[in-house]
Amino acid sequence: MPLSLSYAQAAALALSESMDLDPRIIALGEDIGRGGVFAQYAGLQSKFGPARIIDTPISEATMIGAGVGMALAGMRPVVEMRVVDFAICAMDEIVNQAAKNRYMFGGQGRVSMLMRLPNGIWHGSAAQHAQSLESWFVHIPGLTVLTPSTASDNYHLFKAALASDDPVVYMEHKELWQQSGLVDIAETSLQVIGQAAVCRKGSDLTIVSWSAAIPRLMSLVDELSQSGLSIELIDLRSLWPWDQTTVLESVEKTRRCLVVHEAVQVAGFGAEVAAFVAEHSGLPVARCGAPRIPVGYAPPLEAESVLSLERVKAKIDQLLG
Repeated sequence: MPLSLSYAQAAALALSESMDLDPRIIALGEDIGRGGVFAQYAGLQSKFGPARIIDTPISEATMIGAGVGMALAGMRPVVEMRVVDFAICAMDEIVNQAAKNRYMFGGQGRVSMLMRLPNGIWHGSAAQHAQSLESWFVHIPGLTVLTPSTASDNYHLFKAALASDDPVVYMEHKELWQQSGLVDIAETSLQVIGQAAVCRKGSDLTIVSWSAAIPRLMSLVDELSQSGLSIELIDLRSLWPWDQTTVLESVEKTRRCLVVHEAVQVAGFGAEVAAFVAEHSGLPVARCGAPRIPVGYAPPLEAESVLSLERVKAKIDQLLG
């Protein structure tokens, strides 16, 4: 019977069960001994001890660098960055060491490391703690990029990421930690990385999105269905690799596509999806993302940076003519 778990509990359970089975898995980062900023490590240090749930100094470059070394020595580290914004301090280790090692040394070493980089708007946290930087990491060859939007995905994708032999940028959303959902923990087969989920079936328009935009868009799709509009909503879940087949099959059916994301629209990952759809289908496609401005601290300024469902509706109207 599925369990009702929060997004944070689902990830903690996935990590705990995986550590039970594989002594090579450890976790390191700031404050994880007391459970982590979002309680995503709650109870794990008391269960596994400080040698496997390791509190570190405030040095992101050191954390990722240590993780790369551990992985090359045969361990499977989980490295906690607290928020993606702090990973900026470790970009050399992520981009030049973790991502490139397998290629530069002819596959002699594999960096089997899960990097937790909580992404997206964190209300009231201002410009340096509320960024959506997924497109940075998708751009880097050698990195897998995952964006779970539900508690179930945060359980199953976490396990799949831990089993990967390549470095995984794991982008939980900062605003989803307390959201709950049903999780089938009896399902033992690993979720396929790169397989999208069709959240709503429809025939008039395809919306492609990911992460915390998904629950908001599900509400919008349900609302619009009351007026007879049939929208198919796809949650990519994995941005690299991404499920091109599911998206194209949907667009061939609906004949229109809208890509929606919380990140700044300019050069966001939505541009890649939109370009791919346009090149391979020749059908109408549009994007909807945030304006190219820093996230403000004052609520009215912050509101300007948040993905607006009114703008999404306007884009839908535009595509439907």
